[in-house]
Amino acid sequence: MKKKLVAIFLVQAALVALSACGGAVKYPSYYTLHVPAPPDPPSQGHLHATLAVREFRSPAYLRQGAIVYKTSPEQIGFYNYHRWATDPRDFVTNAVTDRLRASGHFTQVKSYDGRADIDYIISGRLEKLEEIDYDGDVKVEVAISAQMTRLSTGTTVWTNSVSEMGHVDRPDVSAVVSEMNRTLDRAIEKLLTPAPDVSSEQTTAANEGKQ
Repeated sequence: MKKKLVAIFLVQAALVALSACGGAVKYPSYYTLHVPAPPDPPSQGHLHATLAVREFRSPAYLRQGAIVYKTSPEQIGFYNYHRWATDPRDFVTNAVTDRLRASGHFTQVKSYDGRADIDYIISGRLEKLEEIDYDGDVKVEVAISAQMTRLSTGTTVWTNSVSEMGHVDRPDVSAVVSEMNRTLDRAIEKLLTPAPDVSSEQTTAANEGKQ
């Protein structure tokens, strides 16, 4: 009888422990990046150039899925339970592709698939996408760089880089993500203003071909 009571007690203790552990389970929250959709592209007119956008690169720490914060210029931290729903590199690549397509400067803008059936390639890098928790208030920082290369010659015909800061109005992750979206939108707009335009280069090449 005593052994039975001890067994019952151990089972009950185990159930209590499991219940406590179950109550402590915390699931991650996932966040998305978004920027306003660009306008419809204007009529293409006499344009003939085609463009492909290569997937943007980034530092390794931005590819781990967790939202990044910095408590000093040298120290990087990661939120354990606040993560990106998609890879920020994919989002930036798609957003830049959409903006370039809307510029109307190319007859075709697509994702780079390794084929050589295009005239130009955009390559870029998401340098920073992080919360800044020092110097008195909470901010976000976004930095992007990109360049465009003529595929036939390997010549760089356009390059730009931008860094944007945004101030967070309240100290929670949702507010941080909202400000990252606004700051990312400004950064992409500045990166592509003015948008890469090769119409003059195409005209020069065509004239040289006639000589």
